[in-house]
Amino acid sequence: MANTTIASFLNQTTASPETCVNVANYFCSDKGIILPIFVEATWPIALRAFLYLFAMLYCFMGVAIIADVFMCSIEVITSKTKTISIVKPGTDIVEEVEVRIWNDTVANLTLMALGSSAPEILLSIVGIIKTGFKSEELGPSTIVGSAAFNLLIITGVCVSAIPAGEVRKIKAVKVFAVTAFFSIFAYAWLYIVLVLNTKDVMDLWEAIVTFMFFPILVILAYIADKDYCSRRVDVEKETDHLELGMGGSQLDQPRLQFSNSSYISHEEESQSGTVLAEYAGMAAELKPGHVNKQSVSEFVKEISKYSGGKLSPEEAAKLAALKIQENEKHDRSWYRVNATRWLVGGRKVSVNVNNSLKEVYDKAKNKDEVPLIIDSASDLSQGGTFSVVEFSASSCAVMESQGTVEVSVLRSGRTNTRVPFRYETIDGTAEAGSDYIPQKDVLVFEPGESMKNIKIVIVDDNQWETDETFFVKLSVDPDSGAVLGRKSINEITIINDDDPGVLDFTKPSFIFKESAGIASVPVQRTKGSDGVISVKWKTKDMRAVNGRDYVGGEGVLEFQHGETEKNIDIQIFDDKDFEKDEDFMVELSDAAGGAMIGRQRRTVVTIVNDDEYNGLVDRVLTIVNVNMDHLQLASSTWGGQFRDAMNVNGGDVENATTMDYVMHFLTFGWKVMFALTPPVNFLGGWLTFIVSLMGFIFLLTVIISDLATTFGCLIELEDNITAITLVAMGTSLPDLFASRTAARAEKYADASIGNVTGSNSVNVFLGLGLPWLIASIYWEAQGEKFAVPAGSLAFSVMAYSICAILCIIILVIRRIVPAFGRAELGGTPSLKYVSSGLMASLWVLYIVLAILETKKVIVVPL
Repeated sequence: MANTTIASFLNQTTASPETCVNVANYFCSDKGIILPIFVEATWPIALRAFLYLFAMLYCFMGVAIIADVFMCSIEVITSKTKTISIVKPGTDIVEEVEVRIWNDTVANLTLMALGSSAPEILLSIVGIIKTGFKSEELGPSTIVGSAAFNLLIITGVCVSAIPAGEVRKIKAVKVFAVTAFFSIFAYAWLYIVLVLNTKDVMDLWEAIVTFMFFPILVILAYIADKDYCSRRVDVEKETDHLELGMGGSQLDQPRLQFSNSSYISHEEESQSGTVLAEYAGMAAELKPGHVNKQSVSEFVKEISKYSGGKLSPEEAAKLAALKIQENEKHDRSWYRVNATRWLVGGRKVSVNVNNSLKEVYDKAKNKDEVPLIIDSASDLSQGGTFSVVEFSASSCAVMESQGTVEVSVLRSGRTNTRVPFRYETIDGTAEAGSDYIPQKDVLVFEPGESMKNIKIVIVDDNQWETDETFFVKLSVDPDSGAVLGRKSINEITIINDDDPGVLDFTKPSFIFKESAGIASVPVQRTKGSDGVISVKWKTKDMRAVNGRDYVGGEGVLEFQHGETEKNIDIQIFDDKDFEKDEDFMVELSDAAGGAMIGRQRRTVVTIVNDDEYNGLVDRVLTIVNVNMDHLQLASSTWGGQFRDAMNVNGGDVENATTMDYVMHFLTFGWKVMFALTPPVNFLGGWLTFIVSLMGFIFLLTVIISDLATTFGCLIELEDNITAITLVAMGTSLPDLFASRTAARAEKYADASIGNVTGSNSVNVFLGLGLPWLIASIYWEAQGEKFAVPAGSLAFSVMAYSICAILCIIILVIRRIVPAFGRAELGGTPSLKYVSSGLMASLWVLYIVLAILETKKVIVVPL
């Protein structure tokens, strides 16, 4: 209709010699299905080009926002679970376990890949439809250009995004090997069918085989994920249990736990015939009421040690939600949704805290790397199932002239297995090289061993300095059957004299819950730690009475050479009656061994009544559940969707930035329009999936196709150049930000770069295989062949394939060469930046070669 109107207008203007319209300027009016809507004959070409470019960029924002909704529906679909009953090994206890219906690898290669690559795939389908089932360049070139950007740019950014001194490895190596092979083979196959077999013609069988490679890829990746082709290990004999975690993550540390059922993935269920159900990690998608009250109580008590007891229930709840989210494993869809919302000022699905709360949180985190939210503070070994690895003390001191310091690492819990652990030194005020010799190594507890010693060389520079500190940090492999204890970091103080030290309490008062059983009151040794010393202590009744409320008296606390902190353990009674707070005093006296008593020689211990404490915990628990509900990926009602759409930052104005306001204003129309999409809880997410994909995303893809082809025509830029640059980058930018965030936040590299190769393969097999199959069937029915000119597409495929092979080689080298840290991401700063630079250079080389070939500056016979 639009083109008919335009033709009529042109006929009228050419028939009238008095008209001022320059008909010659009105070209590129026949490139789109929908556009142009208006008659643009009188518009300057430069203005039209600018408007089309601006509209295309604006539509990229719209695609990112509706893809957010699309990914939320996929998350709901793939997170479906079923409940099964299992028998706990060695017992008659039957436990209920929730099992994921979708395998993670299958989900990543099907729905997740479709979610992240829907615009590129639909562009190819739209292109075939727009040209009357004839070949076009925009869709296929976008797929190749997007693959180049994903593999070379996103991977390069992730390599250098890791914090200094850290690395990230691909965990599912076999799955990655399969997808990496297919990410090269897919484009090699394109070259074969375009050039080598039947040049410039796509036979029906070639289109069928191209499309069928998609299910073949999924099946082979699933086999690799299940490890069906390898020698199976009897997990029950090796570890007597199966480590479980949310969404397939391993139970590598204590977590905030909830309910009486467990949650495991199909992957973990398949590793052994017998599954030991553990409590699962807290997920951001949990509904209110699922957080365990005991876990919140333990967290409030723990975090109060670092806040001086000044946190409000709201602040404690926010920190609890932050810890919950940090302990959880997130998949690619979570990072994609969060990245999009950061870009457009939408409701974030991550916890934001102010600087003062972050400081409290960091203090607690740096003091002990074990998550502060735990369900059972008494037994980290889970009844002897795990080996618990920790230092014998959380701090020690050494004389600078002593030359070396020795710290002990203990193993408790399960001791009949071989357990390796890593340790490394970390600078404090003391600097590696000038104050001590840095170390980073692996030690192994052999079966039956329960103690290892680490020796660190201290540098004596013969210059007076204040006392300086550095740290030794432990870590364990989550697959080794070990967890870290509460003393996973040892603070070492280098002192410059032989003073035996000063003894006093760390704080003037301490608060303990009545049901705690033991009040552990810490005594610190400062200004020296030479020799063996001791100090007497005694209790004095205040409102608490010795023998009724606690077991008081007196005793002697002894410090060995180098020890800097010890606890006085005092038993307290829980009478289960409501009472006001009770307190007593502990006093130090008669220090021996040359030590002195400092200013804080007395401290008051307050016993908090559990009824009052439980009231505080209940308030915190309620707020935590509200916070966790707010962190769900999507709203479950239309009202919630419109509230999120119409308010900056989803209504969280307190944490909204200036950029949030700007982007919210720019994207307000898109947000309100897409709030019409059915909520994700309708029909298990499938209704949202269909409406967002076949409705909004398809319509936007048609418009983007019109905009891109018309814009290229206006500036006389070929479609394939537009596709591999503007369109490819516009559709891939959300993935760039999502992958960078995942690389920094996740323990492994799978969520950041592990899915790139699979997505690139799916783009060819599904994004090109499906439209080419449809077109081939159409032309076969007409008695003709589907013509696909190789041209610039074949050269682009060849150039990308060479660059992709080089990129995979770089990743393999990083994985096996120690200088790179034996990991795909991170490592030595200089080498990681070199790796990123090489990958970025390969992308630039690919773009330059493709442009030069298209412009016929270089001619490559194919």
